[in-house]
Amino acid sequence: MTEKLTASDVRQLLTNPSGKNRASAAQKIAQQFGEGGLTVKERSIAEDIFKVMVKDVEKQVRSALSENLKDVPGLSNDLAKTLAMDLSDEVALPMLQFSNALTDADLVEIVRTQSMTRTKAVAERPTVSQQVSEAIVTHGDEDSVVALVSNTGAEISETSLIKVVDKFGNSPRVQEPLVHRPTLPVSVAEKLVARVADHLKDYLVQHHELSDELATDLILQSRERATLNLKGFGTSGSSEELVRQLKANRRLTPSIILRALCVGDLDFFEQSLSALSGVPINNARVLIHDEGELGLRSLYQKAGMPVSLLPAYRLALEMVVDAEMERSDEDPQQRMRRLLERVLTEDQKIVAEFGTDTVDYLLAKLGRLSQSSTLP
Repeated sequence: MTEKLTASDVRQLLTNPSGKNRASAAQKIAQQFGEGGLTVKERSIAEDIFKVMVKDVEKQVRSALSENLKDVPGLSNDLAKTLAMDLSDEVALPMLQFSNALTDADLVEIVRTQSMTRTKAVAERPTVSQQVSEAIVTHGDEDSVVALVSNTGAEISETSLIKVVDKFGNSPRVQEPLVHRPTLPVSVAEKLVARVADHLKDYLVQHHELSDELATDLILQSRERATLNLKGFGTSGSSEELVRQLKANRRLTPSIILRALCVGDLDFFEQSLSALSGVPINNARVLIHDEGELGLRSLYQKAGMPVSLLPAYRLALEMVVDAEMERSDEDPQQRMRRLLERVLTEDQKIVAEFGTDTVDYLLAKLGRLSQSSTLP
């Protein structure tokens, strides 16, 4: 309940104008001002009183004003700025973090000229404009930038986000909230890939736009880690969560599915068709590996995959299955190379359907297989 300034308060203030009494009066007047029940004349008188109180030598008086005026609508810009520029953080921080009476120009000036503590307070405001965010990224320290990128109410331009990665991209404290922002431009997500830990790479793939080439590489890296973690017990089910997240974020594209299959990721292919078709994984596997042609065709069509490319997927599937079942001394890379060569040379529709990017990606994989002694 708001305490209103009474005649008794005024008499006490006149007879004993201590800092404590002045602070109490400041609090009561500010609360009444904020409630909006004062007349125009009363508000004018209150503002005149505030103009005197913001210069009070007692910090507790100015602090009482700031705390009670920080989110008051209709406060004059002059009063807000005076409190926000106060020498005491106790006075300045509430205004910096909450007051809408401060303009973007005010906030940029404060970020450029005041302490990092105050810059961090600006970064924590309920909303932060691109202009203010740019100033924080340019002039702020790591704590301020962590606060900014953690703030979902902050608008941060692509240019500023790239600058964040360049300046603080190696800091796990910055990486975590940056990767988990609701949206990231492709350019920013791809700059982060080389810097972040594996679990954050997985999140980037599942929740943000990346080039198909980079997304596929990261998917395969994630699958390789899952395989190693299972210590030889197989990879069944290890890509289920990845596929689910990619589908939920509309990243489970025919291009990525084909690329993964062409470099031997059978489980990812199976989980993808299951997720896209709505057919349970065990049933999907039966249809995929049906000796006839109808099983795969029906599942493939139900999944909404490009009909013209069914022969390419079928060929890749056959070769991956043959490579897994084959018991020979042939190097695994040789088997993968043969798979890629056949898919690329025997089905020219890949270029027409997916464009040169997918073919270039697969050719690059083929080239690396020729030079490397390990699987991609």
